[in-house]
Amino acid sequence: MKKLLAPSILNADFTNIAQQIRYVELGGADWIHCDIMDGHFVPNLTFGPYIVKAIKKSTNLIVDSHLMISNPDSLIEDFIEAGSDYVTVHQEAVVHLDRTLNKIKDLGAKAGVSINPSTPVSFLYEVLEIVDLVLIMSVNPGFGGQKFIQNSVKKIQQLYKFRSENNLNFLIQVDGGVNKNNIEQISDAGCDVFVVGQSIFKNDNITASTIELKNLIS
Repeated sequence: MKKLLAPSILNADFTNIAQQIRYVELGGADWIHCDIMDGHFVPNLTFGPYIVKAIKKSTNLIVDSHLMISNPDSLIEDFIEAGSDYVTVHQEAVVHLDRTLNKIKDLGAKAGVSINPSTPVSFLYEVLEIVDLVLIMSVNPGFGGQKFIQNSVKKIQQLYKFRSENNLNFLIQVDGGVNKNNIEQISDAGCDVFVVGQSIFKNDNITASTIELKNLIS
């Protein structure tokens, strides 16, 4: 599968979001990743569907919305109407995961599921035939700039092996602490989509940082 870079807009300058997106587009970014936090499921509050709608108007790239929220079912339709191409929910936040994932697909988006660092990959085995994406959280969700949890590499490898052995085609995404020093190791483990925040948007030259990371995974 092609390796995809998904800059996390959470770390961008929201006073000039269209230009920030343009910088990563020029660097070859493939997706725009939106971290949606509610201050309840995770200890931070970010933004909602209106910002996703504004982001969608600013780019032709895939918009990937990661819902780190309690009761995501109540907002899935809003985020899809705002322009989310992928909607990812947390296994830990959903009671009826099969139903929720099918709801996302029925509403016309690609369905993703995420697990926190303490959740084993095996908890997802029963839904992997229907998902389009699995997101391995490599930090405890809630804040940017955290250090990559090394055990995540093993989880990526487990997921990659299961996908290969069962002839499945979902994407493997990793989010949290991804940078130029570890992105090649993460890629070698089987990751397809790399969410990167601070290592792109906190650098003086956003486009150059994007190019560098793209080259490391290409």
